[in-house]
Amino acid sequence: MGTAARVVLLGALTGLAAAHAAVRVLTGPTPIPGGDARAAGDLTIINEKLAFALAVESAVPFGVPRGAIVDVAPVSHGHIGRDRVAFADFIPNNWSAWPNTYQHVDILERGPRQVRIRAVRDWGKVNIVTVYSLSASSDQVEIRTTMTNGGDETLTDLLSGLTLWPRSGFLFAVPGLAGVSQGKADGALADRVVAYDAGWAITLHAPYLDHIGSASRDLFQLHTLQPHQSRSFTGWLQVGSSGDLAPVVRAEIERRRLPSGTVRGAVGSRDGKALGQPVVVAERDGKPYAWVVGHGGGYHLRLPAGEYALYATGRDYSRSAPASVNVRDGTGQVRDFHDLDSPGRLAFWVTDARNGAALDARIVITEGYQPLVGFLGGKTFFTQLGRKGHADLPIAPGRYLFTVSSGGGFLAADSQVRLAVAAGGARQHRVTITPLFDPPSRGWYCADLHHHADQAEAVTPAADLARSQLAAGLDLLFVSDHDSTVNLAVLQQIAGARGVSFIPGIELSPSWGHFNAYPLASGARLAIDTGTATVDMILKEARGAGATVVQVNHPFNPYGYFASLKAGVAPGGFNPGFDLMEINSSVPNDDPKVLAKLWEFWNAGQRYYLAAGSDTHDVWNDQSGRVRTCAHLDGQLSAQAFAQALKAGQAYVSYGPLIFPSVMFGTQMQVVSGEPFILAFDLASVAGISKAALISGGNLEVSRAFPDAPLTTHVDFTLTTNHTGWYALEVADQRGRMAYTDPVWVTIAPPRQ
Repeated sequence: MGTAARVVLLGALTGLAAAHAAVRVLTGPTPIPGGDARAAGDLTIINEKLAFALAVESAVPFGVPRGAIVDVAPVSHGHIGRDRVAFADFIPNNWSAWPNTYQHVDILERGPRQVRIRAVRDWGKVNIVTVYSLSASSDQVEIRTTMTNGGDETLTDLLSGLTLWPRSGFLFAVPGLAGVSQGKADGALADRVVAYDAGWAITLHAPYLDHIGSASRDLFQLHTLQPHQSRSFTGWLQVGSSGDLAPVVRAEIERRRLPSGTVRGAVGSRDGKALGQPVVVAERDGKPYAWVVGHGGGYHLRLPAGEYALYATGRDYSRSAPASVNVRDGTGQVRDFHDLDSPGRLAFWVTDARNGAALDARIVITEGYQPLVGFLGGKTFFTQLGRKGHADLPIAPGRYLFTVSSGGGFLAADSQVRLAVAAGGARQHRVTITPLFDPPSRGWYCADLHHHADQAEAVTPAADLARSQLAAGLDLLFVSDHDSTVNLAVLQQIAGARGVSFIPGIELSPSWGHFNAYPLASGARLAIDTGTATVDMILKEARGAGATVVQVNHPFNPYGYFASLKAGVAPGGFNPGFDLMEINSSVPNDDPKVLAKLWEFWNAGQRYYLAAGSDTHDVWNDQSGRVRTCAHLDGQLSAQAFAQALKAGQAYVSYGPLIFPSVMFGTQMQVVSGEPFILAFDLASVAGISKAALISGGNLEVSRAFPDAPLTTHVDFTLTTNHTGWYALEVADQRGRMAYTDPVWVTIAPPRQ
């Protein structure tokens, strides 16, 4: 079906839906703008409230088998909004969806009153059946999944459930669990997570919930599946055309048949002006529970019976004083708010204290009002690309402590700035920062080698990625979107305009392991389906796209390559054709596992080396360059030269300390058996050096402590050996931040004649 025909058909269907409250199925490329279900056999289900698409033939992100929801959008007045999710479907065990050998998708009902779609697939010996149901006039898709263990072995400690991975906007975590990345859902005030922005909201309701993963993006149940036992999971995706959570709470009340009452009132500023679109937040047990977006200076919110604290706010407005309310079943109450302060404005200029040169910087509200609702105002800001060192911030009035960072805590100390912003006023403030270290002057350059922009579930536009990485003091820009190269051209342009190098990359993302490939050839595009690819195909694709380096990302997390090798679910088994193993700051507890595996390789003489990346998806909530890879170049900096240095082992990774060796990492040093030789290092850290430990053969050889915590120091290790081997350095600073180096290889000189 051609594009014009799809548009005509879509118009007819949405018009019919609006007039007769109908729901229909479209077969073919989805009409959802920005959607990923683009194949001829894909299915889109539409009513007058929402549209969602199943990837029947298109590849599903993260290597998940086909037959899953990859697009969801609100429908308003017959118009389909943009796709707002990367993936929203069932996961059998904490993002382990492999092995999979088949998928079948059938239309059980085509409408007009209800559409029901059934998707059947396998996961090892487990049969997984999911039925998607959408009724006319409903704003909720019911998703009911049944797992049946067809094998003879008991499957224990499964984390199964539905997920919601948005591709833009903000995330309101399970109420009561904000700040919890993974684990038990004890303390949850509700069984929902919401992805949202001012013009839309998508809520996953999951009543089976007892564990969360990925900061509430995964709503799991921990369970055991006996042989031939079945277990079902039912949830709902609720879609709205604004960031108002009142419909979400109302649906929760109705589904759970909770006693409830209402609160309404007026919202205005101190100068007597009514807020056109106020937001009133409800807290329960001192934690955010929900909010309502009002209109025309008023609001109305239905809540489950209980005690709450309410406060009012608006975009860049202050928050009101809290008001207590005890909601009783069947009653209505009034709470007005007239004490909001009007928005202010604050301009920062960030410069080098030594010479007045403008500095790229990251500015974070450390103390002061930080809006809960993301579209009401920011918490993290960056200086501009075009006006280096300048940031102009609309902001709620009040007293603040800002942390201004240039260099990410690696090159200069952060600056703490206390400021008061007046209602309706504008203020300028200059911040000076003194850079302490200059690694490029010694031939060392650093990059964050695992960083996402705005593809799949990442939410950082390319320009903001550049602003964040430059503020972190990184010497090269880098991107590795999941299975996508669409941001490479624009980032190359930004890098050129700023006079910095750019490493074009991609994260090849099957469900059993993720691999960064870089630098890619100009115009490279993904040519394989990572959802069905073997490791041989993944590595061949990387090299075919021009990659000098293939990096195994988060090797030991639940869907890491080495974890999958251990579980026997990596198709193709072990392939030695990679180059680097990643230290990933999103899973720091895996660092010892990565190092131990590399030491095992080094003991066998296999020259795989280190890389590091932050795995940042959202620069406003994650920190670019939190861990970074630093490589030494003898000549001019370029993406290719940097990659070659990594492949040669002339690098180290760091959470903070800087290392300058006298004998280059990755090189071979010949020594005389039994005679002393020296490995020397210059060390530096903004926080002060605490300890340096030399590792040989996987064991501690010698260590030095620095109780005075010098910002810079020199250390000599005098050593003797009578066998070939390697030495690598570990350095800690006073904040406990670590750095790990590639090895210096040592061989024994032939006996003297």
